[in-house]
Amino acid sequence: MAATDERTRYNDAELEEFKQIILEKLAKAERDYELIKETFMAGLDNGTDDTSPTFKAFEEGSETMSKEQNAQLAARQEKFIRDLKNALIRIENKTYGVCRVTGKLIDKERLKLVPHATLSIEAKNMQR
Repeated sequence: MAATDERTRYNDAELEEFKQIILEKLAKAERDYELIKETFMAGLDNGTDDTSPTFKAFEEGSETMSKEQNAQLAARQEKFIRDLKNALIRIENKTYGVCRVTGKLIDKERLKLVPHATLSIEAKNMQR
C-alpha cells in the first residue's frame, strides 16, 4: 500500500510537470475543437437539392442528428478546454491538485490521467 501524502500542495517542480501535461492536452483539445467546427461548417454546405425527395428526407433527418451530435461534441470540447485553462490558473495559484472537498492532495496518477480533476477518488466516491 502506498504511503499517504500529508503535504498540503505539490511542489513547484511537480506543478511544472503538470503544467506541461496540461499544455499538451490543451493544444490537442483546441486542434480537435477547430476540426469539429470545420466539420460542422462543411456540413452546412452539403445540399441535397438535386436528389430524389425520399432520399432528401432521409438525408435531412440524418443531417439534423449529425448537427446535434456535432454541437454536443463541440460543447463538451469547449468545457474540456475551459477546465484545462482553469487547471492552469490553479497551478499559478499553487492550489492545483488539492481536492476541493477533502483538502487533501489528489493522487498524482489520477492527475496525469485527468489533469483537470478537482476531486480525489475519495471525494468522488462520497458523491455516489
